[in-house]
Amino acid sequence: MEIEIQNHISHLGRFTVKSSENDRLLDEACTMLSELLPPLGRMASKMSTASSDAKGTTAKPSSTDDSTLPLDEVDKNISIELITEDDAEEVLKLLKKFFFKDEPLNTFVNLGECKELEKYSTKNLHEHCSFKAVNGRGEIVGVNVNGVINRPKETDDPPAKLADGCEHPKFKKIMALMDYIDEHFNIFDLYPDVDRILDIKIMSVDSRYRGLGIAGKLTDRTMQYVKDNSIKLVHVLCSSHFSARVMEKMSFEEVYKLNYSDYLVNGEQVFDPEKPHTAARILVKRLA
Repeated sequence: MEIEIQNHISHLGRFTVKSSENDRLLDEACTMLSELLPPLGRMASKMSTASSDAKGTTAKPSSTDDSTLPLDEVDKNISIELITEDDAEEVLKLLKKFFFKDEPLNTFVNLGECKELEKYSTKNLHEHCSFKAVNGRGEIVGVNVNGVINRPKETDDPPAKLADGCEHPKFKKIMALMDYIDEHFNIFDLYPDVDRILDIKIMSVDSRYRGLGIAGKLTDRTMQYVKDNSIKLVHVLCSSHFSARVMEKMSFEEVYKLNYSDYLVNGEQVFDPEKPHTAARILVKRLA
């Protein structure tokens, strides 16, 4: 899908997209805000403390499938709740249907079924900083999957390379790209006063629920988490041209860019996804 972000993101203060044209653009778009799922290896000292939210609960989905209904018939009684480890199966169900197959690098390598990708997509849920949109029947119809990254300590051992432990040959290529970025860029070097960052990993909304402001509500709740936990920097890694454009519209600034044409292994270009996806980019927004 050649699309940018799942829903309009409005009334966010400094995150507001002001023009009606941009609201329309965001309403019709669907993307991952940081498509390459695991955070950079060197920054993988994770915060495991829970937020002050009470754990959300999700009822077992009914047999009704809104994906076959017109927009005016879908269940619009939406609430935003905390994602817990118990939600992993339903989160993956949504991602398999509306995200995994459309991410540019996954598409280029024809990734297919990948249990390691599924594991990476849910491994931060225990941090309790991710959020779900739930309809009146208890079905998850949107997610914002996040992770908190702590500044590594000088005494920490160097992290293992992500690709070294990857058995899926196609996903291993993507992990090797992550390792390369990790070796050439450290976000904490740019922000010596920042000890924690929020990494926005995935935003995905069921296609039948786009246009209802769900992504905006999920983002609102994520930014409230950032405020409540005194986090100063929000970070996204975009493999998609569209998601990077959307983040720039929300005043995120690029701090790193790697053109896919410049990433070579044994002298050969590894990734060449369809244009306009030409680079992996890291963008950040300073909040304090």
